[in-house]
Amino acid sequence: MRRMGQKRILPTVIVGLAGAVIGSFVMMLYASTHFKDVAGPNNTPPAAVAAAPLQGVSDQDRIVSAVKRTKASVVAITEQVNGQQFVPIDPFFGNQGPGYVQPYKGNASGSGFVFDSEGDIVTNAHVVTPPSGARISNLTVVFANGDRIPAHVVATNLGVDLAVIKVDNYAKLPPPLQLADSDKLEQGQWAIAIGEPYTLKQTVTLGVVSAFNRDEQVPNESGPGLYDFKGLLQTSAPINPGNSGGPLIDIDGQVIGVNQLTNESAQGIGFAIPSNTVRTVIPELIKNPGVHQGTGAAFAGVGLASLTAGLKNQIGYTGTTGVAVVQVLAGTPADKAGLQPGDVILDADGKAFNADDALRAYIASKKPGDVIRLNVWSQGVKRLVAVTLEERPANANVPQQQQGP
Repeated sequence: MRRMGQKRILPTVIVGLAGAVIGSFVMMLYASTHFKDVAGPNNTPPAAVAAAPLQGVSDQDRIVSAVKRTKASVVAITEQVNGQQFVPIDPFFGNQGPGYVQPYKGNASGSGFVFDSEGDIVTNAHVVTPPSGARISNLTVVFANGDRIPAHVVATNLGVDLAVIKVDNYAKLPPPLQLADSDKLEQGQWAIAIGEPYTLKQTVTLGVVSAFNRDEQVPNESGPGLYDFKGLLQTSAPINPGNSGGPLIDIDGQVIGVNQLTNESAQGIGFAIPSNTVRTVIPELIKNPGVHQGTGAAFAGVGLASLTAGLKNQIGYTGTTGVAVVQVLAGTPADKAGLQPGDVILDADGKAFNADDALRAYIASKKPGDVIRLNVWSQGVKRLVAVTLEERPANANVPQQQQGP
């Protein structure tokens, strides 16, 4: 009996050992092709990456996830503004009557977000630029965990309203936010604004990407004139005082813009600086500290309008193509080249244009120093005009005497 039992067990053992060998070989073959990046004697550990956006879930879940993953890197910025104020003796006359000047101290705040692992933080230039005659002190960054860390201004560019401030040696610095490609944005996609409106910590508002390439003129709080901002991203996400400098993110948690301003005359219209502008400007500011005014954009100094029947009748133009010149700013490249209100630009560098926005976009695609050759109709005479573009100034003062035709 014992001998018969051994005969039966032996084939079973042999089959089991063969199965184990074959199974091990198959697993080794599978691992060599499917787990080649796993750490081992001859492998390096796979690179750590941020958690991927949620897929196959509702938009609401993705929005909540995006906020959770980014809000730790959004900061509040507080500062003290020191200056002087005029106090009228008789309030009835206001600043027009007699009075006296006394020093004042006030608090200001804004938002920002972590840009890199070196402690650089992005915000708006107007957040850290004091009004004319004042100065800023006690600049502080308040992180989501409540830590209040002293900061200093690295650089500002008033022309695009971007600035870099820095906290030094902060061991608990949150991870930097990633920048999306703002050229790939679609009208109607979700837009989420995070910031500190009215010093209300970590506020989130939701809207959509409303439009692109918006232009806005904003009073210069540090001096005379206006700042003429170009190419802004329009959003319906509410942007309130204190939101300035905070990130506008997409549903994947990437920055699509920097919240800048809101239109006071209309609800649901806010503006942000596109992320691709941030991608270009901020590294230059880090490399070149200080106060900058330039915008880096090409500038001709000419106001344009598409031709209408009324405008053609007004300037005496009987042609069917072209873009009308309705304003020329004094001292600008267009003025130096001899362009005048009432001229019609028939083509630029041999390219015909019939819409003012298309011609403006063509000029904007150039760089300061480039020369654009225009074929111009001027009071019944055609002539060639060469315009050498300059850098668009940050402070756009529009002379009142330069009116359209």
